[in-house]
Amino acid sequence: MNVIQANDNIITVSGLVKKFDDFTAVDGISFEVKKGEIFAFLGPNGAGKSTTIKMLTTLLHPTSGQIILNGFNPSHDKDGVRKSLGIVFQDPSLDDDLTAFENMQFHAVCYKVPTDIRSSRIEELLKFVELWNRKNDLVKTFSGGMKRRLEIARGLLHHPTVLFLDEPTLGLDPQTRNHMWSYVRDINKKEGMTVFFTTHYMEEADRVAERIAVIDHGKIIAMGTGDELKKQTNSGTLEDAFLSLTGHVIREEEATGLDRMRRMGQMWRGKRR
Repeated sequence: MNVIQANDNIITVSGLVKKFDDFTAVDGISFEVKKGEIFAFLGPNGAGKSTTIKMLTTLLHPTSGQIILNGFNPSHDKDGVRKSLGIVFQDPSLDDDLTAFENMQFHAVCYKVPTDIRSSRIEELLKFVELWNRKNDLVKTFSGGMKRRLEIARGLLHHPTVLFLDEPTLGLDPQTRNHMWSYVRDINKKEGMTVFFTTHYMEEADRVAERIAVIDHGKIIAMGTGDELKKQTNSGTLEDAFLSLTGHVIREEEATGLDRMRRMGQMWRGKRR
């Protein structure tokens, strides 16, 4: 076991690179995440967000660079890292042919949650995400929002130090997205858990994250609070700050309806000038 003494940072990344043949998906990024922080990667699809999360969670091996997560180096101690984290993937990973309770039980066994607290912990979390009354229903009968809530509950079952959320609200309606983030913020406050999420939704990053790393073409372009990024670029909105930093907006097919309405309004005002 290769444990490195940590300071106030739960994640430290230095010069991280990931190449796939001749393509560089992540290009020498460095950043730190503080204990108990809600931290976001903001960028379009293909920016390197998911590739970075996969390296942080031991699913991909870096081409070069170093990661320290909760005092462990994923290259030397995958088990130490995996015990430290919970993850909600971009793509659904629940077993649709099991009930909500059975999905939770299976995860508890995999992560060796003690049998004497297993049932009470499952009950606590299913009540927390308001799914206790559906515990015996097959997951195939759940809506997209309900599945996301169940995935969050499952990711919290073994008391992880860091919760990773990879585009967790993709495809959800605004009301369900807001509801989901209220759970995440409550978890962060209640358990002091670090939350690391990726998103291409501007208002989501600005509203939820305490700090934001703008990533594009595998590089971190800027990092700071939403207000700091706006001040740095002399911008009134995070959308304008992103445009100033990267030279482009996030692609139309990735934007929310709200993003599109704002962009159309900006274009219309520009034509009237």
